[in-house]
Amino acid sequence: MCLAIPAKVISVDGVSARVTVEDVEYTASLLLLDDVKPGDFIMLHAGFAIEKVDAAEAAETMQLLLDMEKNRPI
Repeated sequence: MCLAIPAKVISVDGVSARVTVEDVEYTASLLLLDDVKPGDFIMLHAGFAIEKVDAAEAAETMQLLLDMEKNRPI
């Protein structure tokens, strides 16, 4: 199973971007997407931006992931 997490783009430098996920910064490859700019939301999988999403979808997906973490068995 593959899992992608929503991330907000904070800067773009050629084919890579600095993104933030829950206040943690990562570097994401933009080789699979065109026209990504600061302020966009992307789905991040294994260091690659695989899809652009809107802010509402990013927030909903992040909330689902946080809810799963909160409710997982120990």
